Amino acid sequence: MPSSARKPHVSYSFLAGAEFAIRFPGHQLPGVNKWNEKPSEERPVPVVLIHGTAGSGTTNWFTLAPYLTNRGFSVFTVTYGALPDAKFPMSELGGLRDIAENSVPEVAGFVDKVLAATGAEQVDLVGHSQGCVVAGAIAKHARPGKVRKVVSLASPWHGVGSARLERMLTSMRLRQLVAGAFLAGESLVRGSTFLAELWEPDGTPYARGVEYTNIATRFDEFVWPHMTSLVEPPQHGDYSVRNIVLQQGCMLDFVDHAALPSDPRAVDYVLDALDPGAGHKIRCLPVAPVHGGILPGWLTDRRG
Repeated sequence: MPSSARKPHVSYSFLAGAEFAIRFPGHQLPGVNKWNEKPSEERPVPVVLIHGTAGSGTTNWFTLAPYLTNRGFSVFTVTYGALPDAKFPMSELGGLRDIAENSVPEVAGFVDKVLAATGAEQVDLVGHSQGCVVAGAIAKHARPGKVRKVVSLASPWHGVGSARLERMLTSMRLRQLVAGAFLAGESLVRGSTFLAELWEPDGTPYARGVEYTNIATRFDEFVWPHMTSLVEPPQHGDYSVRNIVLQQGCMLDFVDHAALPSDPRAVDYVLDALDPGAGHKIRCLPVAPVHGGILPGWLTDRRG
């Protein structure tokens, strides 16, 4: 396992997370889940990263975890919704179980553990895809008052069409792998009971008093159209929502749904949401779809 003593390197290839999981099975990313260390006075609110469907606390956050820890954040990752008693490599596939019955309680319990260990009163949640609605359910229903901010990368707030979900599963060959155990898919379909309950009782997925930032890409092939990730808040009530499309002001970025957590522009916006008003630079770089790597000839983030 690589040492976590030195400052972690930031890679902008989404597939690098899968490579890490294969090379170091069972190990977490360097710099995360420091249960015996209190957050700094400058960054007092711990950040919990919540992966998407078939992701994990390792594979999804190979970019964003070191990006945030290098900037002084106390970062925690969890693999939730994995199939019971799964062996490697299936153990690295999370977000498969029923969202309401399994995943939300599991992540909510993890949030409790983070709060107890750090002494913080609230956490910030950063989700990708399914992880966004899990974060939304925790902020609104499971742990109200315990979440300060929710930052969403390609959130299926409205759900996805069943045909599109079926195509995604086929392309990932996930249905054959999990042998019909992909219960989370039922909750992600547009019109599901889980999503209906998330939007109750006030017709919005948002909780009052929580700050939301939604980040979307025009080239999202799963949450489609991409604008469904950008839900406006109700006109009444105490809601704080910021909606961002990465290509607004940057047509060089072709990042898709899967690689969004490794996109340099996206992670800059995540930082800006967690630490607003600090004048963070939002980069515009040519990014390829699928693997998310910055195209050759352009410098990566040498700041780490």
